[in-house]
Amino acid sequence: MRVALIHDWLTGMRGGERCLEVLCELYPHADVYTLLHLPGRVSWSIEKMAIRTSFVQRLPRVASLYRYYLPLYPLAIESFDLTGYDLVLSSSHCVAKGVLTPPGTCHIAYIHTPMRYIWEEFRSYFGRRQHGWLGRGVAQLLAHYLRLWDVGSAYRPDYLIANSHHVAGRIRKYYGREAVVIHPPVDTRFFVPGDREDEYYLLVSAFAPYKRVDLAIEAFKALRLPLKVVGEGQERKRLTRLAGGPVELLGWVDDHELAELYAGCRALVFPGLEDFGLTPLEAQACGRPVIAYGFGGVRESVVPLNLGGEESGAVAGEAASQGAGGPGRRAAPTGVFFYEAVPEALARAVRAFEQHRDRFDPAAIRAHALQFDRAVFKERMQAFIEASYNAHRVREARPC
Repeated sequence: MRVALIHDWLTGMRGGERCLEVLCELYPHADVYTLLHLPGRVSWSIEKMAIRTSFVQRLPRVASLYRYYLPLYPLAIESFDLTGYDLVLSSSHCVAKGVLTPPGTCHIAYIHTPMRYIWEEFRSYFGRRQHGWLGRGVAQLLAHYLRLWDVGSAYRPDYLIANSHHVAGRIRKYYGREAVVIHPPVDTRFFVPGDREDEYYLLVSAFAPYKRVDLAIEAFKALRLPLKVVGEGQERKRLTRLAGGPVELLGWVDDHELAELYAGCRALVFPGLEDFGLTPLEAQACGRPVIAYGFGGVRESVVPLNLGGEESGAVAGEAASQGAGGPGRRAAPTGVFFYEAVPEALARAVRAFEQHRDRFDPAAIRAHALQFDRAVFKERMQAFIEASYNAHRVREARPC
């Protein structure tokens, strides 16, 4: 069986690349197709694969400007010749799901998110503050074209997998299709509890507008509590101006330093609306609680402390709605939610967390994270892929 793995771009290790790592382990002889590959930016398990890139790889200053080439991405992803492959697995948060496959080829798409730049986060990326009225007008025209392509290409895969129930709902809304949910993996063998807790809070995020790092900076400056921020991105200059006092911007750190920061923090702060969000699981694998904006995919990975008055208790999604002991066992709390995307609401959640810190058990928090271990993800993915591929072969073998 010839297998092709399709991924949008390989420029760093985030949640999507963690999922791709597992696919590379399942299919070590597969070919990897991607719009752009910056060597050395992803793990060795991906780097060692046979990686093939598109014409985007040869565009000017692509390492720093690749986001600006977004209008070319549909053409680039459609340029790959996948003749001769029996199985195509796409890992898509942008255009990878839109790859063209030959008749008879089984295409399974793992959707991290519908293209957020053109749907619900369009104003965050292309508002007047960032681009002015002329730039926004051009962006609206391009977004219209990209939305048409995005919806049309959503019917190319034979099967869809969503990384959360939240994303499955957006797939249903934008594409009119159903998707099976398989949550992303966390490496619980690498992210482990430490032997001490420090006084600082931790935020780990790309510096993109929708991540709301600014909200956390403002809240912790008002609280006068130490916040360490790990990350980089297009909002670096603005966030640097906002930071200062108890807020420290660390830039990106390597995985070992990140694991130490998780294990030593008082709690992870997660202020944005996310499709799923892997950093809360990494923190919980280290036994650390999470203070999060209580909407989106985080509701499937964090069990909120019941503080009364706000929605709490059971959360959406089979994996997160039960305790580590199995069905019927009440889940131990692993975090605190806030429900308004303003610094004051986050500050109130931090104060509530400080008041109830003794209700968080590091062992129970880690036990919750174990439900999302890489081995669980690998087993579920392999079972779904094999069942779907076999069903596809039977369907293709039927006479017309």
